[in-house]
Amino acid sequence: MEGRRVLMFGSNAYTGLTGDERIIEAGVAAMRQYGSGCAGSRFLNGTLDIHVQLEKELAEFVGKDEALCFSTGFTVNSGVISCLTDRNDYIICDDRDHASIIDGRRLSFSQALKYRHNDMEDLERILEQCGPDCVKLIVVDGVFSMEGDLCNLPEIVRLKKKYSNVYIMVDEAHGIGVFGRQGRGVCDHFGLTDDVDLIMGTFSKSLASIGGFIAANKVIINWLRHNTRTYIFSASNTPAATAAAREALHIIQNEPERIQALWDVTRYALNAFREAGFEIGETESPIIPLYVRDVEKTFKVTAMAFNEGVFINPVIPPACAPQDTLVRFALMANHTKAQVDEAVEKLLKVFKELDILK
Repeated sequence: MEGRRVLMFGSNAYTGLTGDERIIEAGVAAMRQYGSGCAGSRFLNGTLDIHVQLEKELAEFVGKDEALCFSTGFTVNSGVISCLTDRNDYIICDDRDHASIIDGRRLSFSQALKYRHNDMEDLERILEQCGPDCVKLIVVDGVFSMEGDLCNLPEIVRLKKKYSNVYIMVDEAHGIGVFGRQGRGVCDHFGLTDDVDLIMGTFSKSLASIGGFIAANKVIINWLRHNTRTYIFSASNTPAATAAAREALHIIQNEPERIQALWDVTRYALNAFREAGFEIGETESPIIPLYVRDVEKTFKVTAMAFNEGVFINPVIPPACAPQDTLVRFALMANHTKAQVDEAVEKLLKVFKELDILK
């Protein structure tokens, strides 16, 4: 970058597959066979056999009847959430849910409610206030993308069973390729796939492409196929992106050592940051927040780290609360412990220079 090499710790490519030759060749082969694009929506001329094949494989992978692929992950959440419930129902979200979930909630005619982050007492208080006959859809990130912590899915499922007409949708954008058997996600990690009604995922992170999907039972998917505006009125995902995501899915299922390498370097980095005195919160994932708690210093950390040869991302409102500004350090399966050591050393220098670490 800017004429020199830097360590990339600002990517969501957890499996480290974005430069894999097998994925590149799958994308090239799809372009040669189908062309560069479909030039239409899935409803018109935009459904290819590789779209259908990928949907079938994704549904099987996450443990649901069927799946529906979209052109981006953002349009999955913004389109699906907004058409699942009606005016008399409720959409209930964690207050740190991703912006795409928030926008989907805003587009819905349902009543929007939110609970304090991972506060299950607050969630139950909200459920108690909702009428027993109305639908209550809880939408939550499996892994919170800025803080790196997990949703309390076991407790959310318990509350679903305690109250009537409660449904759960989990955003697995940062869970697939990281948690669960063969990287099946947080729902699988907790053994609660059958208790979750809708599972959402993206291709732009562990699956090294672009796009997204929603998986659920046949009735829900059939409804979404005919009512989700971001699916009906968006151009179909390109052949190259579809083939690349499918190849990445095959690789992560067939190479468990890749996810093991991710977790080895993640545990090493978590320990290194803690021992160095960084404040990293409740993260349990390859996403490591380094709290700065000052907007101006957050940008200074990012710039100074880059000058030292480490690329990281600044996180400020509205992506976090004003008092929780941070820089986001994210790991990939192909990072080495030596690279982590170098980054920790350089970031420690920057944090001390800015008087963030005492």
